[in-house]
Amino acid sequence: MLSPLLRLRTIPTLARSSRLLSSSPRAAALAASSSAPASAADIEAERANPWKGTRTDGGPTLNLIGGEWTAGEGVQSWIDVNDPSTQRLLTRVPETSHAEMTRIVDRAQDAFLEWRDVSVLRRQAVMLQLQSLIREHHDDIARSIVLEQGKTFADAKGDVLRGLQVVDAACAMPSLIMGEKLEVSKDMDTETRRVPLGVGAAICPFNFPAMIPLWSLPMAIATGNSLILKPSERDPGAAMIIAELAEKAGLPKGVLSILHGSVPAVKFLCEEPRIKAISFVGSDKAGKYIYDTAGALGKRVQANLGAKNHCIIMPDANKNFALNSIVGAAFGAAGQRCMALSVLVTVGEAQDWVPELVARAKGLKVGNGFDPETEICPLITPAAKARVEGLIASAERDGGKITLDGRGVVVPGYPDGNFVGPTILEVDTTMECYQEEIFGPVLCIVKARDLDHAIEIINTNRYGNGTAIFTQDGATARKFERNVEAGQIGINVPIPVPLPMFAWSGNKASVLGQTSLYGKLGIEFWTQHKTTTSLWRSEDAKSTRATTSMPTHR
Repeated sequence: MLSPLLRLRTIPTLARSSRLLSSSPRAAALAASSSAPASAADIEAERANPWKGTRTDGGPTLNLIGGEWTAGEGVQSWIDVNDPSTQRLLTRVPETSHAEMTRIVDRAQDAFLEWRDVSVLRRQAVMLQLQSLIREHHDDIARSIVLEQGKTFADAKGDVLRGLQVVDAACAMPSLIMGEKLEVSKDMDTETRRVPLGVGAAICPFNFPAMIPLWSLPMAIATGNSLILKPSERDPGAAMIIAELAEKAGLPKGVLSILHGSVPAVKFLCEEPRIKAISFVGSDKAGKYIYDTAGALGKRVQANLGAKNHCIIMPDANKNFALNSIVGAAFGAAGQRCMALSVLVTVGEAQDWVPELVARAKGLKVGNGFDPETEICPLITPAAKARVEGLIASAERDGGKITLDGRGVVVPGYPDGNFVGPTILEVDTTMECYQEEIFGPVLCIVKARDLDHAIEIINTNRYGNGTAIFTQDGATARKFERNVEAGQIGINVPIPVPLPMFAWSGNKASVLGQTSLYGKLGIEFWTQHKTTTSLWRSEDAKSTRATTSMPTHR
């Protein structure tokens, strides 16, 4: 059994931290290498990391190639992964060589040829075991996310849980991929079955290091495909732990591969002819490149891109509930969610609630994710911080109002962290900060005359991932639901991400491709139909004459 890391609820005092430092030379050296103090949980994580493919002591993160954990040969460069709270080096990710990428596909193709013939019950058994192992190591995966991505521990656990729910759903795969059969005429049957595609690839973003890999892995593998997973080069640890758990769950070697890298790895996956399908979540630019390049070569592609999720607050809304919900949805995970609530549309007198909204946002604590009181975590990189602060500045330049300014926030003990505090901008729809996906703890407020005007604002925006409304009037809610142009709609629900029995359903410029990450449409993406018509004539058992007329299936 793998050793669990430190339980967050028992984070030691400063004195105990000193003892940890003295008792672990490796942890002591790592803590000393940073200009900012490592938290006690950081130190313990360094001391106790038991995983094969990921490191937190500055060592290399490894590829998984045919069951072998290796950086591979011919690595020319490495990508540093730093703790976003301290800039302390955690691990280095290889830019995998072309030869090793080819070897990964070789192994994945070989594994697929055997895995596709494994019974659906055996594949189900692997999913059941993986489900159990993820539950057992839920906290371990979450701690890796806090270290590399920066999320609060509670939010990181939610990241894992929303991925685990798709594993739960995949455990029902024998029922989910059942085909259809009909006797279309006497002694003639037509049967439709779902069969796997072959080798698939999943290219994952930094903002959900566990959830997005777990939205792809069970859907692809439980349907009989092999999968090459490319985690984000910014925070690969959670995916590496999940891959090791899949190995322990009994997944045969090569069915799941891990490929690390940046642009060259993406380009390779798009162009390699043996890869039949690519699932992507990330930025507009990368997603359009993948969709255009891989799609032109005949691959299936689903690309989930940017978002600018609007929320309408009506004057009849439950004010306390609505304001708390909006603050949480706008600033949770430092706004680094594709379903973050990034625009608030105030209708009529609801604009008068803005000062109270500002007061609640101002009260949120910014800090390191291992601190149980932290509510706003750091951004992923210094470059992300600089971009967010630049977009905040643009609001004032374009004539907007910075009602709450999170730039320059000071977090004691973490002078090098990528922190931006909660920020509220009062803007109009012509401004850069409104038109761009900010991906930070920034809420834009736009005024609307009435419900029709508010819906018009949402429908004019190019994105359509999600939207929400807060109201206590059923007719208002129904009109909003019918007329708004967004794929995922919340009524008094600020982040309406559907559960796995439904399908992810972003639309407009937020998605390219007509399938989904999970649910029935997810199964459609990872399988193809095979239809067989067969005739076993009962009279042929005794007849000796042939018929030459056209079969009519009567």
